[in-house]
Amino acid sequence: MSSAAGTGPTGMTPTTSTTLTELAVTMFSVTDQDAARDFYTGVLGFEVRGDDRFGEDGTDRWLEVAPPGSSARLALNPPMGGSAGGGAIGVESTDVLAEHARLAARGDVDLDPAPTRVPGAPLLFCVRDPDGNAIWVVEAPAG
Repeated sequence: MSSAAGTGPTGMTPTTSTTLTELAVTMFSVTDQDAARDFYTGVLGFEVRGDDRFGEDGTDRWLEVAPPGSSARLALNPPMGGSAGGGAIGVESTDVLAEHARLAARGDVDLDPAPTRVPGAPLLFCVRDPDGNAIWVVEAPAG
């Protein structure tokens, strides 16, 4: 909720100019990139946006997935100091109840028992990937 360029949100100090333009890539650390790719594409219906080898002898891998039509992407990386899991993202849905029913019908997905709505928040539920990263499925704003 920033105001005009060069000033910060109400009550905050002025901001400086930046070259940053968009929240585009979120990163989750995963223990097995192939298993993570299979979960996001096979369970959640994401598509692979990039799967490239890099580094010495191509031993490193940059793997990105995203919901169809999304400009933001999710990079699935091996842990970089620490352990896998512990991250969270939100993805919008036009029908949270139908998406929950679809995932629950699979019987092999770790998800909340039912979507919830609390005052001031949209209808939502959480599904967890095999490493414990949380994907919050959130009702898309009306309009």
